[in-house]
Amino acid sequence: MDFTPPARVQPLVARVREFVEQELFPLEPAFLNQEFSTLVPQLAEKRAQVKAAGLWAPYLPPEYGGLGLPLVEYAYISEELGRSPLGHYVFNCQAPDVGNLEILILFGNEEQKRTYLEPLARGDIRSCFAMTEPENAGSNPVLMDTTAVKEGGDYVIDGHKWFATGADGASFAIVMAITRPDADRHHRASQIIVPADTPGYRLVRNIPVMGGPGSDHASHGELRFEQCRVPQTNLLGPEGEGFRIAQERLGPGRIHHCMRWIGICERALDLMCRHALRRRVSSSSVLADQQTVQNWIAESRAQIDAARWMVLHAAWKMDQEGAYAARVEISAIKFFVAGVLDQVLDRALQAHGALGMTEDTPLSHWYRHERAARIYDGPDEVHKWVVARRILQSYRA
Repeated sequence: MDFTPPARVQPLVARVREFVEQELFPLEPAFLNQEFSTLVPQLAEKRAQVKAAGLWAPYLPPEYGGLGLPLVEYAYISEELGRSPLGHYVFNCQAPDVGNLEILILFGNEEQKRTYLEPLARGDIRSCFAMTEPENAGSNPVLMDTTAVKEGGDYVIDGHKWFATGADGASFAIVMAITRPDADRHHRASQIIVPADTPGYRLVRNIPVMGGPGSDHASHGELRFEQCRVPQTNLLGPEGEGFRIAQERLGPGRIHHCMRWIGICERALDLMCRHALRRRVSSSSVLADQQTVQNWIAESRAQIDAARWMVLHAAWKMDQEGAYAARVEISAIKFFVAGVLDQVLDRALQAHGALGMTEDTPLSHWYRHERAARIYDGPDEVHKWVVARRILQSYRA
């Protein structure tokens, strides 16, 4: 495979990069020092500009207002968007909406697509995904207590969820709940659409993460479902197929995350280099003259490039053969790129000294919030186990 961006995508990448630098970089100080909710009107204007420029939702099929890029081509765009903490949101590529859109396209019926998919694709509403529970290990996706019991033509949902990203202000949640308690562990749960105004649906709080609860899209919600009744027609796909649908969602989602992380790494390296060249450490030298800093720059460059090639290869394999065939590659990039992100951000922050701890650059924001990259969508340890188990199977065979 060729890792050079396809010719038709190169102009698109350049346009996205220019928009991010000219329109979003200047908004970052406000983002870093204010609640996200206060920026929503300004960001709505930027979203309108993106639509007018024909850059909206590059991953979505054209019939839903997007550009219909395959995964490899979108990966290059996702990296550019990742260079700003506002990039994916302004282009309507933000998690968890991007994953929910994929689910609705693949498994939604016509009524669900009309009611939920179309306004979500337009950016008129937001959504959240309620799967993880505080009482159970999130690393085990088949272990959950939330239930959805049939009564008449409805499901009655009872349960407790948390880290539902963007639940604050979301119009609906896609909820993982046990609908077939006697089935095998991979066929017990289903995914059900629950509008946020349904009686019994309650946003308990925005969970404080590394010091701040956030607001609107930039938050993680704790949810309670208490005798929450929705029609059985809100079921997504076949009953008992929630785990399989979640896997369909997570494969592309991990590619999206990893390329976003690489964009963050590129921005962090850029900030580190620029700061190192202007920061005086004596009357005759700057930080960039220090061998330790030079080592950090060289190591970061090598790691970022290696991470990018791994992700693009995984995306290429998914495009060619599907998510199941690429499952080892997907697990490998998940823990490898998350580790690179952790190291590059740490070096960049250290190079900035006290400045790195402030909100004058995006480094401290990323350092706080992206540490979770090694936890969400499967912790590093689980993905390493998946890769090692597959390798050992080949030896046993």
